[in-house]
Amino acid sequence: MTTYKAEIVPLNANKIGTSAHGTASLELTDTELTITIEMFGTPASTEHWEHFHGFPDGRAAEIATAAQDVNGDGFVDLMETESVSGTTMVPFDDAPEHMDIPHDRYPVADADGHFAYTKVVPLAELQDNFANAFGSRDLQLDRRVIYIHGVPADLQLPDSVAGMVGMFDAHVTLPIAVGKIVRVD
Repeated sequence: MTTYKAEIVPLNANKIGTSAHGTASLELTDTELTITIEMFGTPASTEHWEHFHGFPDGRAAEIATAAQDVNGDGFVDLMETESVSGTTMVPFDDAPEHMDIPHDRYPVADADGHFAYTKVVPLAELQDNFANAFGSRDLQLDRRVIYIHGVPADLQLPDSVAGMVGMFDAHVTLPIAVGKIVRVD
């Protein structure tokens, strides 16, 4: 088994009124990927999309910081993360192996802003779908970052905050926390 971890730190905390943080563990065997994420301080009673992001060409992804706010609106939106973090790759939802990203089957924080997520994923199916999308079966977890997204629909966001994915607006896709995945064994 190979183990990867990420310390998930706040992003956009000064604008959203919470300081989302937590940890992630990804344990890889020959047949399964077990994903465990625990988050604290997220916007309460809100669904939180969570994914790993990266570059299809294998470049190492880095976490976004306030420096990525290129339009100066005070928010680092989904589109602004792409220069350092790449694209959304694998969702941490009810079936990561399907790589179906825009939907409403992600964890929902409780009234205290806490949620815990664990999923055991069949590795071969995930690798097949990953290869179909990105040209390689190698997940390269230590070259990826994890993003947690989502703020309440009533939070005032400027029009400059981009993030529409299908029928989901920037409230759903706004990053609230990020962590670099590192191999620990």
